[in-house]
Amino acid sequence: MSITNSNHSTPTNLQVLFEDNHLIAVNKRVGDIVQGDKTGDDPLSEVVKQYIKEKYNKPGNVYLGVVHRLDRPTSGIVLFAKTSKALPRLNKMFAQGETKKMYWAVVKNAPETESGTLTHWLIRNPKQNKSYAHLKEVPNSKKAVLDYRVIKKLDNFYLLEIDLKTGRHHQIRAQLAAIGCHIKGDLKYGADRSNKDGGIHLHARSLEIEHPVKKETIQFEAPTPNDPIWNACSNG
Repeated sequence: MSITNSNHSTPTNLQVLFEDNHLIAVNKRVGDIVQGDKTGDDPLSEVVKQYIKEKYNKPGNVYLGVVHRLDRPTSGIVLFAKTSKALPRLNKMFAQGETKKMYWAVVKNAPETESGTLTHWLIRNPKQNKSYAHLKEVPNSKKAVLDYRVIKKLDNFYLLEIDLKTGRHHQIRAQLAAIGCHIKGDLKYGADRSNKDGGIHLHARSLEIEHPVKKETIQFEAPTPNDPIWNACSNG
């Protein structure tokens, strides 16, 4: 199953993956920003609030807590809290690494081994909005760990499945670039050309958490955007 990602999310085209009284998980489109920033563009959090307001005919303000973020050029699962009871519990889960986050990345070059673990120390440069990966710990760096495996070989690309162990700024993009596996379309991290939609081929594919109130394990899965490369990844 694929989706069209030609437009930003709106209350009428929002792709809701899961919703109950406490949570709402949506499939973020390329170009959506999760929270407001200096661009002044409508963030996904406001779109979700408007969706809830319209769906349930709610007067006044709608409560919505931002739990985590995805980079603007990335697509996939974003989870929000609908209650003040759920938000701190979710924040704690994400902060302590008690969630299972799986990403898909389309890269130009194959990694040296079919699967493995990458460990780097990342330094964030706020002015450039970029993170730099180092093989050894350096001052002000944060440890970044991910597992990867090649799950499909396309004509000109490779599809990697990423099991994210830590949640650092631009972690997957910086770590894959550091081993020469640049993500398709990611000019910032060394890709040779951009994608037409300004996005990159990095997709938050699945997320598994313990429900913050019901205490049962739940998993969300997000269909990939509708483009020839992602369609080739999802078929067969």
